[in-house]
Amino acid sequence: MNQLEICFSPELIHLHDLEGKIVVVVDIFRATSTMIAALANGIEEIQTFADLESCRSMREKGYLIAGERNGKTVEGFDLGNSPVAFLEEYYGGKKLAMTTTNGTLAISKSQSADEILIGAFPNFSATIRYIQAQQKDVLIHCAGWKGRFNLEDSLYAGALAKALESTHSSDDDGALSMKTLFEKEGHQLKQYLSKASHAKRLQNQGIEKDIDFCLTLDLYDLVGKVVNDRVRPISF
Repeated sequence: MNQLEICFSPELIHLHDLEGKIVVVVDIFRATSTMIAALANGIEEIQTFADLESCRSMREKGYLIAGERNGKTVEGFDLGNSPVAFLEEYYGGKKLAMTTTNGTLAISKSQSADEILIGAFPNFSATIRYIQAQQKDVLIHCAGWKGRFNLEDSLYAGALAKALESTHSSDDDGALSMKTLFEKEGHQLKQYLSKASHAKRLQNQGIEKDIDFCLTLDLYDLVGKVVNDRVRPISF
């Protein structure tokens, strides 16, 4: 049986060996959820950046640019970090450059993995099927909030650990605790995560539709995978 572990913050990723593993990067509110929405609505690839200026420069190469810091759209960027914004039109054939406070940093720190997947609830079951077909160890890399633990990413990790328990075991205390928490609270996901600190930050910005989208299961039957440093959609 393959192994599963959870890293609760990019600040802790150096404690984990990524070689030969599938790393699932998750930033539920909202970067990875936004990436899945973008891919599902025609974006053919997403190039991610940890810093603003590198991302901004991609406009000259014909990319749409999306930038977010502290939950807000960066001035001068085409888009922010809202998944719902990508539902308003079809972006067929377009490319996106994206930088966010937490999620894109987690991707950049996962580069030594065998594969990097984009974790989100709207494509949850497709991601599970893909992982089980690969028969590799899994590390779930939570983006957290500015280096700290957060509830929504960690609860997603628990949901994934629960869903994979027939093929992946774990002696990791974090995986055990988050799986137990999901078993207790997963039936009321939106109600429970409304207590999360970042959900409250977003609620204060009046973007409840984003939160609802981010916590909706199985809207899309695609997998987001980093291929040649770009996030691309894979039907599976």
